[in-house]
Amino acid sequence: MAVKDRNTHLKFSSGNSNMASCRTLEGAVLFSITVIFLFVLKATHPPPASFSYTYSSTTRRIYRAISADLGIGIGIEVGELNSLSGAKPFGMCGKEREDFIPCYNVSAALALGGHYNGQEYDRHCEFTTNINTKANHCLVRPPKDYKIPLRWPIGRDVIWSGNVKITKNQLLSSGTITKRLMLVEENQISFRSEDPLVVDGVKDYSHQIAQMIGLQDDSHLIEAGVHTVLDIGCGFGSFGAHLFSKKLLTMCIAAYEIYGSPVQLALERGLPAMIGTFISRQLPYPSLSYDIVHCARCGIDWHEKDGAFLIEADRVLKPGGYFVWTSPLTNLQGAMLSAGNQKKWKFVEDFTQRICWDLLSQQDETVVWQKTKDKNCYSSRKLGDLPSVCTKGQDLESPYYQALLPCIGGTQGNRWIPAQNHINLPGRNMLSSAELANYGIQLEDFTEDSQEWRSTLRNYWSLLTPLIFSDHPKRPGEEDPLPPFNMLRNVMDMNARYGGFNDALLEAGKTVWVMNVVPTSTSNTLPFILDRGFLGVLHDWCEAFPTYPRTYDMLHAAGLLSQEFDHQDRCGMTDLLLEMDRTLRPEGWVVLRDRVQFIEQARAITAQLRWDARVVDIEGDHEQRLLVCQKPFLKK
Repeated sequence: MAVKDRNTHLKFSSGNSNMASCRTLEGAVLFSITVIFLFVLKATHPPPASFSYTYSSTTRRIYRAISADLGIGIGIEVGELNSLSGAKPFGMCGKEREDFIPCYNVSAALALGGHYNGQEYDRHCEFTTNINTKANHCLVRPPKDYKIPLRWPIGRDVIWSGNVKITKNQLLSSGTITKRLMLVEENQISFRSEDPLVVDGVKDYSHQIAQMIGLQDDSHLIEAGVHTVLDIGCGFGSFGAHLFSKKLLTMCIAAYEIYGSPVQLALERGLPAMIGTFISRQLPYPSLSYDIVHCARCGIDWHEKDGAFLIEADRVLKPGGYFVWTSPLTNLQGAMLSAGNQKKWKFVEDFTQRICWDLLSQQDETVVWQKTKDKNCYSSRKLGDLPSVCTKGQDLESPYYQALLPCIGGTQGNRWIPAQNHINLPGRNMLSSAELANYGIQLEDFTEDSQEWRSTLRNYWSLLTPLIFSDHPKRPGEEDPLPPFNMLRNVMDMNARYGGFNDALLEAGKTVWVMNVVPTSTSNTLPFILDRGFLGVLHDWCEAFPTYPRTYDMLHAAGLLSQEFDHQDRCGMTDLLLEMDRTLRPEGWVVLRDRVQFIEQARAITAQLRWDARVVDIEGDHEQRLLVCQKPFLKK
């Protein structure tokens, strides 16, 4: 459900945070009297059956009146009586679940599904009825040596080794390029991708790719229409870290790994990454989404499955976009070019011609192709040339983990626009009615959404401080400065709509990137978000998000709770909030905005999660409230 009104005037609701307690004997006695009264009231005015933690507006008004008459500050505020109704805090999960990701359980896939040929490492949510089972409701604990990540820019290149699951042997056995780009100390891993003393480092490699495209250097990539990059495999994220310094967004995807995951390492650096493979299924991105698809020794055998992997890379690549492949297999003078490897290279070379890619340049182990800008290329091929072009029924604009297709996708929609025509990104706020109509969006709706998010962000930012959980909550004043601009590295917007929250952060100059999630339960606006130059993904919130635990600094959702739980019972709100807790790093933030009844229900569950939480009234809006939370650093 779209949020109808985002009035930007916020005020704190009466009462203290859920972590506060009565400090005097007199207060404790009065507190007990009030609780007894409320239990009696609850018995005579029970809450609606569908919300086990919700309290009626009548109860709220009576409670506030009692609190005011007694003249005390009781440690209960709107919807906080969950701790008194028998709901106990969740316990901590066992050590074996420190890096657990539902839907990526290799042993379960092998035992129950019989998946082989690498498919056991693919996504298998069918083994989990929802993102959590009631028997396993627990909080994922951080590793023993976990430390809060360093802020950017230092944290982009220095991480705590105790925060990731990687062994010294894995680091020592990594490739020579990786060794040159990393420095392992006693409790830190330093990435030296920008060190000028590192010869043939990421900076030189990026320059080489730009020159192979026909540019002077990588500072001109934006002029060539490059804004977003899909980095398959992605090593430890250093290529994406370098491109981030050039104002380019790189999404790292790699297969699930128990140890030494590129995704976990990249996210620990605060860089965009998610678990993603196309062993047997399409990626959860719309067709024509990325300006560059990059694979540097990424482990994909592009010649296998009759070119199905190349077809999927072509599907997510924009017209005029570039496919960059670095591999010993492409080095025509290299020692790796055996008869078998020559056959593999010949297949890739021929197949890329058949899907209308032009080979622009080949240097050493790196090859750059450019996808055609002209759809007529497909019809001008020889009669009977395979792969064929997908029919309209096959060519879904935004598939959600569908089976890989044997045909060329992305040609049936109205988004066939060359990457070079998208120069004024990211954001693209100056859009015409005709451009927006391609996505089914009204100009007035988009303009109002953008303006409201910019004003709303200013209020959000001032709330991200532990000051709001004190007995007398307030916003930062002169003696308490606003939260620093770099306090967040990444944000997940769990119900992104048009990407307005992302755009507002960008306009405000915050050093943060946003994972824009479009739920499968709502209208699909992800093509529009990606065409604005942002990052995003489709996701079903009754399933676990494809990321490791403790990987996001902030989770934000406007209207998600009412949208997901108003009319469906496939999963519960407790499941969703437990998944949010798994995804959020210790001392990370949650901001939820929704209808009062859903905020009250969520507020009750936050006590079980042990989050600090406060409900914030929205002045002039009696239908919605904010719930601002911070996850504590729990070790036991």
